[in-house]
Amino acid sequence: MAIEKATFGAGCFWGAEARFNELAGVLDTAVGYAGGGLEHPTYKEVCTDKTGHAEVVEVTFDPSRLSYEALLDAFFALHDPTQLNRQGPDWGKQYRSVVFANNDEQMAAAKAKIAELSASGSYRKPIVTTVEEAPMFWKAEEYHQRYLEKRGMVSCHI
Repeated sequence: MAIEKATFGAGCFWGAEARFNELAGVLDTAVGYAGGGLEHPTYKEVCTDKTGHAEVVEVTFDPSRLSYEALLDAFFALHDPTQLNRQGPDWGKQYRSVVFANNDEQMAAAKAKIAELSASGSYRKPIVTTVEEAPMFWKAEEYHQRYLEKRGMVSCHI
């Protein structure tokens, strides 16, 4: 079985992780930080909005059961890609909308999906999601992993 990874920043990583875990073909998820300059960042450091990291979900999936395109569809459905550096009540660069592509195919697919959504008129404002080459993924502290599931919650926003 081939296994791939996909990395997405869609605001608060707790809610995004929970949504991705609902998809058949997702084998595992981990929340963490990517895109900043500090090695081994902590949640407290990332929350200062000074490290440059985004809160992200790293999705491990079976591409024979779940396509990267389907993951992109889920990503765009679970957050507002027109909000710059925020999602709902959360604001700062750590909550930015970003696709970290792990290979050239993911990069092309993510850019094509943004172009498709932009042309469709699905959003009243421009999509601000960035597509970047995947940097180092730093796994968040254990208490953040499956945070909502551990607490019997389904959402972190009202």
